[in-house]
Amino acid sequence: MKVDLVSSQTRVADDSAIAPSAEDAVYRAKVQQAAEQFESFFISQMLRQMRSATKEIAGEDSIYGKNTNADMLDYADTSVADVMSRQRAFGIADVIVRQLLPKA
Repeated sequence: MKVDLVSSQTRVADDSAIAPSAEDAVYRAKVQQAAEQFESFFISQMLRQMRSATKEIAGEDSIYGKNTNADMLDYADTSVADVMSRQRAFGIADVIVRQLLPKA
């Protein structure tokens, strides 16, 4: 028997028992969720950087240079990123899923 230190479970030393199967529905769901969360994080960071850059280049009298409602804009960016990631708008999640669940 082999003890897997990562999951703290005892498993038989068989390759099929060590690596989760791509057919395992729970594993597939976790991979899908993690991929969508990563895409959401990526999009959110990109939107934050775009908003920050816009604020830096805005003129003195521009509405984009003010910090009014910054918290709400940050929340809106996060919400937009979540929606876009669920729609797989950028395709990042699809690439991650293909990498983690290759077709055998």
